[in-house]
Amino acid sequence: MGLMRTALLKASQSEWLAQQVRGRRFAQRASRRFMPGEDVEAALAAADRLRERRIPTLITLLGEAISEPREAERVADEYLDVLDRIEQRDLPMQLSVKLTQLGLDVSRDICIEQLARIAARAGETGNYVCIDMEASPYVDATLEVFRAVHGAQTNLGICLQAYLYRTADDLEALLPLDAPIRLVKGAYNEPPQLAYPAKRDVDANFFKLAQRLLTRSRPETAPHAFGTHDPRLIMRVQDFAAGAGVAKDAYEIQMLYGIRRDDQYRLAARGYLVRTLISYGRHWFPWYMRRLAERPANLLFVAKSLLR
Repeated sequence: MGLMRTALLKASQSEWLAQQVRGRRFAQRASRRFMPGEDVEAALAAADRLRERRIPTLITLLGEAISEPREAERVADEYLDVLDRIEQRDLPMQLSVKLTQLGLDVSRDICIEQLARIAARAGETGNYVCIDMEASPYVDATLEVFRAVHGAQTNLGICLQAYLYRTADDLEALLPLDAPIRLVKGAYNEPPQLAYPAKRDVDANFFKLAQRLLTRSRPETAPHAFGTHDPRLIMRVQDFAAGAGVAKDAYEIQMLYGIRRDDQYRLAARGYLVRTLISYGRHWFPWYMRRLAERPANLLFVAKSLLR
């Protein structure tokens, strides 16, 4: 792992640094690189603009590690409100939720209750919910909560991280459920005992797992998704899918808001199913640092934007 990436990931874990930076005007300007604004209306307006480009979206409220049951309920209530707003605007937008925001650190039962509320409301509106995957200590608990709720709410998907050694086994265990799976590389600071430290190995595992998912694509189920901004990796996934007879709209290429916008527009125009992840909320600092760590060259882009 590069020194810059390591430093950025460590910075993402610093609450002191987050408090120092979050209120600064230059930092708020820099965060607009990856998010349209801190409030949900800014996120929905961005989704409206992307709809004009025939690009559906995914929305997530930033924040982690809720320690009070009432706070977990408040987050769930906010997601219920977001679902109502999505329905009112008829937006092609799904939810992505973190279980630590729904009380996973407080009580697994509380987390299951809040997730079930969100998934049930999403089902009523014909929508989907994806569970985001967090740092490695949460993987087992996340998979357990997913299985507990998926039994009653089949409009529920889950994210897996290609940089963890265990993910191939997790994927095989999940495939019989026919749930939509979002495959990403992973963005937390994991030890080499648990995760591939070299980018080339992460990329190789991502492609191997993507092949497995594509061979299990079924028209009657929600599509699997591949979250990456690497154009070579995207091309390899597309070439394999075409060779395997998987249609362009039978899987999703997912990218973050503000990253490789031209590529997103180009792929959508060519008939690929592209979905943009839009984030909002005040607690953006840890997430923002992880986005920079995914591709430290983004630091130069942000610096240029601030100078302009």
